[in-house]
Amino acid sequence: MSLGPRMAKVVLRRLAQMLLIMLTVSLLLFAIFDSDQFRRKVAVAELGGLGVATFSDSDYQEWLDKKGLNQPFVVRYGRWLAAVCHGDLGDSMEKDVAVSTLLKESLANTGILAFFVFLFLIPLSLTLGVLAGMNEGSLPDRLISFVAVFTTSIPQIATAVLLTVIFALGLRWVPSKSAMTDGWSFSALVLPLTTLLLYDVGYIVRMTRAAMSDVMGSQFIRTAVLKGLPRRRVILNHALKNALVVPVTLLCLELNGLLSQVVVVEVFFQYAGFGRMLFDAATFGDIQVIQAATLVAVAVAVLSQLLSDAATVLLNPRVRFA
Repeated sequence: MSLGPRMAKVVLRRLAQMLLIMLTVSLLLFAIFDSDQFRRKVAVAELGGLGVATFSDSDYQEWLDKKGLNQPFVVRYGRWLAAVCHGDLGDSMEKDVAVSTLLKESLANTGILAFFVFLFLIPLSLTLGVLAGMNEGSLPDRLISFVAVFTTSIPQIATAVLLTVIFALGLRWVPSKSAMTDGWSFSALVLPLTTLLLYDVGYIVRMTRAAMSDVMGSQFIRTAVLKGLPRRRVILNHALKNALVVPVTLLCLELNGLLSQVVVVEVFFQYAGFGRMLFDAATFGDIQVIQAATLVAVAVAVLSQLLSDAATVLLNPRVRFA
């Protein structure tokens, strides 16, 4: 099968999986938050913050009738799913704003942060990893490997604290918080961006170095060298394409990993992104926001897998997916 039809087959299969997974997750989410405990909490919040102790059963039943929550589960789930498909994600209980609006703003801010992360992550990690793998056992290899292991060994919260103490509180080169209330400022992104990069670059460098080292020691590379081909040509035409399969796949999956990493970073630096929104929603018990954020996280996870599979097929057409 040629590359075009194979790629189309991979994309269609992953999109079908995405649809099935999101339907399953949506059903589980609705079932969890449709419990009596969560519904009572929403009712108390909507009726002016009455305490649970003073919230009578008659008040609760009246609220259920008004909201149509006494209807069968299947009817309520179908109505909620139809609203979600039309972009109606409900209103935030905490901030009294449409969840879709809140989601767009937070994802836009996280998107800006992610853009700069990948802008620096891709060239830095691949260049350093290839350089180390090409010269296994050399001084550059040992130095790069040591720095990569060191940065990936430190928890991101510790890195955030250390960077804040040195560059924000000590040298005062950049602001300690990234709220950006006065408008766009790249300086406000420096600390969260550096915190994410230090771990991610080290991790991708180690994987790239291992893949490159393995390819450089393979039989077909030795054969090319014995034939008298220039080292530059061997590396560019033969080694790189095979060595980049693993790191490029990991870079695609990093899109999903980044969505979980930003929770710690955005909360610490008070950056108004997706992670901060999810943390605030979980703390406050904002059910509508939690549901919407979970669906988005699932969509990003499947999308990153789709990009990973597509990149793998492009770099190595011999790979087959079940």
